[in-house]
Amino acid sequence: MIELEQNKQLILFDGVCNLCNASVQYVIKHDKNNEFMFAPLQGETGKQIINHYKIDTSKIDSIILYTNTNKIYFKSTAALKIASKLGFPTNLLRVFLIVPAFIRNWVYNYIAKNRYKWYGKQNECMIPTENLKAKFLN
Repeated sequence: MIELEQNKQLILFDGVCNLCNASVQYVIKHDKNNEFMFAPLQGETGKQIINHYKIDTSKIDSIILYTNTNKIYFKSTAALKIASKLGFPTNLLRVFLIVPAFIRNWVYNYIAKNRYKWYGKQNECMIPTENLKAKFLN
């Protein structure tokens, strides 16, 4: 399985989704403690984690948070746990973790289902710039 450094977490994202790519850029900009690494779901690392945890990508296809303790978070829980590690005011979004997951995920699923229609899609995964390559796994 993928081994992460003590203070790192891995965000698996839909590499062809414009909304997901914009979200990754947002996290990079606001990740002041350099906690997050990234990998597209379509890449080798993403496939390895998906296969190891037997994740049904027809149900989970936009964001997964993988921690250095081998915990996996999906959908709204992943997004809110990521937000909680970013600076103020984004970290305030963590209060929504008190909302039951089935309610949060209803909203999350609606956005995820429409993300290509609303934000568009690329033909291939984004390629990180030279100075960001260390944050990305294949």
